[in-house]
Amino acid sequence: MTSLPLGEALFAVQRTTPLVHCITNFVAMNSTANCLLAVGASPAMLHAVEEVAEFTRLAGALSINIGTPSPTWAEGMQQATKAAQENNTPWVFDPVAVGATRYRQTLSQQLLAFSPSVIRGNASEIIALTGLTHQGRGVDATASIDEARDAAIILANRQGCIVAMTGEHDFVTDGTQHWRLTGGHSLMPRVTTLGCALSATVAAFIATRPETPLVATVAALASFGVAGERAGALATGPGSFQVALLDALYQLTPSDLDTFTGLEKG
Repeated sequence: MTSLPLGEALFAVQRTTPLVHCITNFVAMNSTANCLLAVGASPAMLHAVEEVAEFTRLAGALSINIGTPSPTWAEGMQQATKAAQENNTPWVFDPVAVGATRYRQTLSQQLLAFSPSVIRGNASEIIALTGLTHQGRGVDATASIDEARDAAIILANRQGCIVAMTGEHDFVTDGTQHWRLTGGHSLMPRVTTLGCALSATVAAFIATRPETPLVATVAALASFGVAGERAGALATGPGSFQVALLDALYQLTPSDLDTFTGLEKG
């Protein structure tokens, strides 16, 4: 049994079908929408400057992903995050490859000013957000979770939010409480945009539990951990894994998370 009410968090998502507004990258739209539907949430993929702020006020949560940024999308992201902050709408920031270019670094700093509820990234991205030098290799992490642990805690305290680092294992912190998760499968990095979909899934969970974002974040990561293990047991390669993962996410029950054994204080 876990010491956090993870099953309650999944039950809340499945019962309430939260609307998640996603401004994500071109590559991730389809897989992100499918993962959100599988866990019980309702996805929306809007990025037009003319409507993002208005729609953000209707959504239960916002997910921002800078995977394929452009000036107009960047403006939309800023308008959406500003609306989220003003409306007390929880939002998740996925700083894809933030260390790769100055443009991404500048955009990320602009978005951080609107107080994300959760930052979800790999170790290299979290290090880069703290201002330390670590470019990574595009969207891939070249630093380990353990190397970036202190950076995650610093960032969580600086931003006053949850930081979730995912990789060979996962690390979640609010700056004071720290949790380590294991699970998933080695095929997960072979399927593109699963990290993007995970960030949006975190948004779905915090939409129903905005008062306990740490628990909601851990529950979302645990859901992917359990589903990844089950999908990996059935898959013969990345293609069949992707299909099996969607099925496994759809079949998750609250008791699956309540009996999750891959969580420990860290």
